[in-house]
Amino acid sequence: MVLLLAVIYIVFISLGLPDSVFGAAWPVLHHDMHIAESFASVYSIIVGICTASVSLVAGWAIRKFGTGRVTLASTFLTVVGLAGISFAPNIVVMIIFAVILGYGAGAIDTGLNNFVSLHYKAQHMNWLHCFWGVGVTASPLIMSFFLRGESSWRGGYRAVAVIQFAIFLITLISMPLWKKAEGVKAKGQSEEDKTDVKENKDKSVFELIRTKGLIPSILSLGFYFGMENLLGTWGASYLVHVFSLDASLAARWVSLYFGGIMLGRLAAGFAAMKLDDNALVKCGIGLSAVGMLILLLPIGKAAITGLLLIGFGFGPIFPSVLHNVPERFGKKYSADFTGFHMFGSYGVGFFIQLVFGYTATYTTFKITPFVLLGLALLFIIDNGYALKIIEKSKRNNRAVVVP
Repeated sequence: MVLLLAVIYIVFISLGLPDSVFGAAWPVLHHDMHIAESFASVYSIIVGICTASVSLVAGWAIRKFGTGRVTLASTFLTVVGLAGISFAPNIVVMIIFAVILGYGAGAIDTGLNNFVSLHYKAQHMNWLHCFWGVGVTASPLIMSFFLRGESSWRGGYRAVAVIQFAIFLITLISMPLWKKAEGVKAKGQSEEDKTDVKENKDKSVFELIRTKGLIPSILSLGFYFGMENLLGTWGASYLVHVFSLDASLAARWVSLYFGGIMLGRLAAGFAAMKLDDNALVKCGIGLSAVGMLILLLPIGKAAITGLLLIGFGFGPIFPSVLHNVPERFGKKYSADFTGFHMFGSYGVGFFIQLVFGYTATYTTFKITPFVLLGLALLFIIDNGYALKIIEKSKRNNRAVVVP
């Protein structure tokens, strides 16, 4: 399982690479495509819908085909999507390949998050997402190189596609490891798991969605994703408009933000040996709020350093919430519940980004720190409410079975 875990880490780099390349390229890309800057929100919504729709049915696909096969096919789709975007002659063709990219990313995200949450400890979930941080940190740096001088954003996309293809080959070679791991899982199923399967075998998707505490848990993750993705898509534009940076330098600063997320997840992996998932989430959102306040300080371009602290604070939030899904809602349908969280977080997050994108481009990007602080407050309130409902439900269930 150790060698397979190493492969999973590498595959998660492939999940991070496409996530930040678009935002870094957008200040130049939208001019090349002759479209309005605000269209980034529409583009992201389209990709998000595709990614979210796959997350909704990923539980069924994983149970039917296995995590390994789903990951392999999905990684290949991301390669096709990235390469296709790099050659797209117009925005319509670009969106078609972005749809393919979104489908691939959604299945990888749900499958690997669920697999690690079931088979590995919390520190591995944080380190897994740290490798996502490697991908999202690398993409803006790669793109900033290609945006210099006479180079084009297309070269940046092609470079990322080549790296993605190499990761696809690693996934293909590792298929025997996936088959072995999933075979051991089937043979080693505990009596508790078998009972859980029997008790839940007739539950439909609609019954699962009505699970107590699920909706507020999903919404809270959506508020977080809205913050993270807002800076990922609009961070470079924010720096260009508010701090008058050129596109290449803005892309490097956004890379610093993603680097903060990567470092936050690396640190959280060690902290997880002492703290539980919920404690890590509280620490993370507190640190990120301090970073948002730094952006508001009247200290000129030095305020941009707040991006690093925001990213560092964001680090443990997403992986800790997802690792906690089986604990919150049970193991049998953990893939489905993970998929529901991915679907809901994408939906809420991209809606937030859409509203923000149009508002900021037609007013001012100076509203960015205020929007982030508002979303952070909503996350704290909603996540706390979800945990309260879940704990109350568990207490009631224990009271019912006590003779």
